[in-house]
Formats: sequence, structure tokens, C-alpha cells
Amino acid sequence: MDFDLSESQNMLLDTAKKFLEKEAKGLARQVEKTDAGYSPELWQKIAELGWIGLVFPEQYGGIEGTFQDLVLLVEEMGKAVFPGPFTTTAISGLSILDHGNSSQKDAFIPALTDGGLIISPALIKPDPLMNESIVHDQASMKNGKYLLSGTRLFVPFGHVAGRFIYEADTDKGKTLFLIDAGNPGIRCLPLDSIAGDKPCEVVLEGVEVSEEDIIGTPGKAEEIIKQINTWGALLESAYICGMLEQVLKMTVEYANEREQFGDKIGALQCIQHQCADMATDTDQVKFLTYEAAWKLSKGLPADKEVSMAKSWASDASRRVCLLGVKIHGGTGVMEEHDMQIYFRKAKAEELAFGDGDFHREIVAAQLGL
Repeated sequence: MDFDLSESQNMLLDTAKKFLEKEAKGLARQVEKTDAGYSPELWQKIAELGWIGLVFPEQYGGIEGTFQDLVLLVEEMGKAVFPGPFTTTAISGLSILDHGNSSQKDAFIPALTDGGLIISPALIKPDPLMNESIVHDQASMKNGKYLLSGTRLFVPFGHVAGRFIYEADTDKGKTLFLIDAGNPGIRCLPLDSIAGDKPCEVVLEGVEVSEEDIIGTPGKAEEIIKQINTWGALLESAYICGMLEQVLKMTVEYANEREQFGDKIGALQCIQHQCADMATDTDQVKFLTYEAAWKLSKGLPADKEVSMAKSWASDASRRVCLLGVKIHGGTGVMEEHDMQIYFRKAKAEELAFGDGDFHREIVAAQLGL
């Protein structure tokens, strides 16, 4: 495994750091009070920079980067808690690139890379025992068309998506569909979230789709969903890594400035040890994430490494952000301070694409247990 970055990767990081410091400072606080939950203007700017098309072929408007490049970019976004549907749109596009038909690739990937299309995976089903009023899953055939009904929860930025990736049980088994979000049979309700990141409940009632809307082979959805979850888990690990790096930086700076009883609190051994624990957790997330990204970029099996990274990242996000808030004291939960944003966002990132327990089960299975 090679941790050395190439010249192009260093250039990407330098550009991302400068751009995000200039354009994204305070953005998360601003946009969570808006209906969109992100900045459409900034979305177009990152499209022009080539970030949305980073891992897509040139023929679709991309720049043919690697998944490792994508991980590095998302890590920088995590430092700035950059808000928007970047991660989920990227992995949705990759699923179309790997499994979609030629018409889907030609129609949707260029629209995605130029910033004109947002795609969200709508894959999380509610527990019917928790809410009897939900629209239950149905997938029937009528006049050669599929009629889909069902409810999906926590769809990221579903209210601004142009397409959904939706899994349904058909007569051929679990099948993935690429559905037009503007279909009149679809309702989308933004949900309240501690992270302010606008997850949505998406309800389908009699939505008509054709076989041309199927992603991959009918009945083979589970294989594609597994791939989507692997990509998503690793990118969430990278985002968490960036967040924790920034939380550590803010906390050390605060400990070196804050005086109590005539001394800097950073001189206290208890504060020093807590910051050391934060640094250890942060570096562990970084190394595990980089190892998994390197393997994926080389086309090597990486299920275990991805789950190791996400399990540690999920738990570390809670530990590091909590210590950051404790060391900041009351300042850390003031609305005007950035610390509370990272603390709130950490919970959403911890759970996205599987929490620590979920991914420990995968690691254990990979070990033969």
C-alpha cells in the first residue's frame, strides 16, 4: 500500500482547500435554515471545477480520476462540513456507470457531471410495525409496465433530486429502478434532523416505470446495493475523517488560548490526554480509510477494509466530537461557534451507510466468524 500522493492529487487537495476555505466558510450554518439545505450556486461551481465528474470517463464529461482521488476530496469537504448531495450523487452515478444501460449512461451521467442532475438512493425501508399508515411495497405489471408503490426513509436531499435509485420486489426478484423524481405518483417530505441535512421520506403510489428504467439485471439488485453501500460507507469514513481533523484542530487551538485560574487549560494533563486520544482516533480513521481507498482503486477486494474504516469512523466521530465539546465547555454548544455544527453533523455521519455495530458484523463475517 502506497500512502504517497501523486502530483495531481496534491494539486486537487490544494485547490479544494483554497476553494472550500473561501466559499464554504459558515455555509453549513447558513444553508440548514433554507428549504434546499445546500447552495445551488456553489453546486454549479464545484461542477465547473470538475469535482462532480471526478471519477467518470471523459466521454461523459468526467476527468477519469480514481476512487482514491474521490476519497481525498471528500475528506477536505468533511473539514469544511460542506453541505450538499455530493457523496450520494457520486455513488448513484457510479452505479449507473457500472450497471446501467447505454441509454441511461448517455442521458444521465453527463447531466450529473455538469451539475444539472442530482440523484439520490432511496433504499431504506421503514419498519411497518413502527408505522401502520405507511404505503407498503408493491410491484405489479400492467400493460408491459411496472407499477411501483412503497415508502423509503432518510433519502438524502430527496426534495431536490431529479432521479431516485429505488429497489422493488418484482416477479423476477429484487430489482433496481432509476425513477424520475417528478413523477406525479411520488411524494417527498423533508424530515427534521439534528444535523439539519434534509433527509426525506419518499412515497411512491402507482408510479409507472418501464424495463428501460431498470439498472442492471432484473432480480440482481442486492449485488448493486451492496456495491452502493460499500462506496457510500467509505466516502462517509473520509468525510468523518475530515470532520475529526478539524475538530481536533479547533480543540487544540482553544486549549492553547483558554485560561483558567491564570493558566492555559492545555497545560492540564487531563486536557492533554484527551487531545491525545482525539488525535489517535482521528489518525486511525485516516489510515483505515486510506487503506480501503487504495484497495478499491486497485480493484482489489476491500469489503473488510471498508467496514473496518466505517466501524471505527462511526464510533470515533462520537468520541472525538464529544471530547471537543467538553473541552470547549459551554462555548462548544453555542450556536455562533462551529463546534456545535460538527457535533450535530457527527450523528448523521455515524449512522449513514451503517453504524459501527453493522460494520463490525461484516468484519466478523469476513474473518470467518
